[in-house]
Amino acid sequence: MVTEGTVIGEGRAPRAILSVENKEGIAEFAAGLHRLGFELFSTGNTYRVIAQKKVPVKQIADLTGFPEILGGRVKTLHPAVHGGILARRDRPEHLAELAAHGLRPIDLVACNLYPFVETVRDGATLEAALEKIDIGGVTLLRAAAKNFPHVIVVVDPADYASVLQMLKNGEIALEDRRMLAQKAFAHTAAYDTAIAAYLRGDDLFPASLTLAFEKVMDLRYGENPFQRAAFYAEQTIDPRAARGIAGARQLHGKELSFNNILDADAAWQAVRTYPEQCVAIVKHTNPCGLATHPDQAEAYRRAFAGDPVSAYGGIVAVNRPLDEPMAREMAPTFYEIVIAPAFTDAALAVLRKKRDLRILAVGDDAGEAGLDYRRVSGGLLVQTPDAAPTDDEEFTTVSKRKPTAREEEDLRFAWHAVRYVKSNAIVLVKDKAIVGIGAGQPNRVNSVHLAVRAAGERARGAVLASDAFFPFPDGPQLAIDAGVTAIVQPGGSIRDAETLAVCDAADVVLVHTGVRHFRH
Repeated sequence: MVTEGTVIGEGRAPRAILSVENKEGIAEFAAGLHRLGFELFSTGNTYRVIAQKKVPVKQIADLTGFPEILGGRVKTLHPAVHGGILARRDRPEHLAELAAHGLRPIDLVACNLYPFVETVRDGATLEAALEKIDIGGVTLLRAAAKNFPHVIVVVDPADYASVLQMLKNGEIALEDRRMLAQKAFAHTAAYDTAIAAYLRGDDLFPASLTLAFEKVMDLRYGENPFQRAAFYAEQTIDPRAARGIAGARQLHGKELSFNNILDADAAWQAVRTYPEQCVAIVKHTNPCGLATHPDQAEAYRRAFAGDPVSAYGGIVAVNRPLDEPMAREMAPTFYEIVIAPAFTDAALAVLRKKRDLRILAVGDDAGEAGLDYRRVSGGLLVQTPDAAPTDDEEFTTVSKRKPTAREEEDLRFAWHAVRYVKSNAIVLVKDKAIVGIGAGQPNRVNSVHLAVRAAGERARGAVLASDAFFPFPDGPQLAIDAGVTAIVQPGGSIRDAETLAVCDAADVVLVHTGVRHFRH
C-alpha cells in the first residue's frame, strides 16, 4: 500500500519533461527546476522558449534517441519516456527492467494540451480541428498522474511556484501529489469532453453524455447557510453560445450568493431576448415586474409599478446599457443586483453609492442558449431550451371579437412574458407592462386569482396570458369579472368550447397559439 511519495531523484539527478502549449511561466519554472538539480528535457517550441532564457535543457530526442516524426505528431510516444514515467519506484523489478534497457526514471512532468476548444470555436475546418487533438500530451499527463506517488505531474502554470517551493523544502507530500494528479485527470477529461462534443455535431442526446465545467468561484453557502456551494461555468465549443451570468463581470458590491446567481440568471433571461428595450424585476426567480418602453427610466418605472412590494430586495435587469436616469430612478429602492450589458460612467457613479449592490455587466450576450440541464436524484434531465422567439408563433383569434391594435401588442408582450413565470403561470399586462402575476400554483384558477388581486383596478382593460390551456372556464371567468378584455392561451382543452363561450358572452377576445410554455 502506497503511503508516501518517493524521494525525488533517489540519489541521482532527477529528471523532468516539460512540454506545454501554454508557455506562461515555463522558462522560470524550468530555471527553478535546474537550480534544484533537475535534468530537463523538452519538445519543440517549449524547448526553444526555455533555451532562449539560457536555461540548460535537452531535446526529447536526446532522451529517446529517436527524432520527432510525422510533423511533430510523434515526439514523446517512446519507452524511454513512458517507461521512465510509469515505473514504480517501490517495485525493484521495475527499476531493474529500466536498467536492463538503459532507461532511467522520470520524476516530474509539466504538460498542458493543444488549444482544441479555442480552435474549433474559431470555426476551424475538420482537418485543422483534428490536428489540434493532442495525443502525446494527454498520454504524458495520464501516465504521470497514474503514477503520482512517484511522479509529480503539473498541468496548471498557477502551480509552478508552489511546486518549486515544496521541492525546495525537500519533498512533495502524497496528498499534494494526489491533488496535482486529479487536476491532470480533470484537464484531460475536459479536453476529451470537448472533442466528443465536436465530433457528435448535431447529435444533442448521445448514448453517453459528458460535460465539463470550470469553477468560477466558491460561494459562502448554498440555498441555506448549512449547505456548501460553488459556481461553475460550462465549457462550450460553440462560438454562438451565450455566456450569460457565468460570463458576467462584477463591477461593484459584495460577493454573490447561490440564490443571487439563480435570481440573476432568471432576470437576465427575462429581458435578453426582447427586441425592444426591456426592464425586469425578479424575486425568487419570478418576474414581479416587466416592461418595455423606448425611454429606459420609464420602462423601469412601469416594471417597478408591477409589484412595488415584491420589488424590494429583488434583482433588476435591462437589455440595453444602463443609463443615469434609470440609475437615479432605482436609487430609493433596495436591490440585491442590477444586470445590464454595460453601464454608463454616470450610472455607475450613482449605483456605486450603494455599498453592497452587486453590479453585473454581461457584455454582448446575443448568442444562443445552450441545452437545459435539470438535476434529479440519480440522474440528469436534458432538453433544448424554450428560447424560440414567441413572435414567430401564430396567433389564431377564435372569439367573435378581434383584438384591437393595442390589445394585439399587449397580448404579444404578455405571451412573451408568461414563459419566464413558474407554472401554473398567469400574467396580466397593460401598455406592455406586467400589472399582475400568478405563479407556481397547483391549479390555474388560483394563479388567476393571485394575478387579478395583485393588479387590482389595473386589471380593467388589461390582457391575460396563460402558459398552458385553461382546463375549465372558471379561470377566464374570474379574469373577465375583474375587467380583463383579451386572453391568450395555447388552447387544446376538451373544454375549449366552454371557455370560448364565456369569452364571447362578455365580448372578450380569445386567442389560441397552439404552443405551451411551461416553466417548472
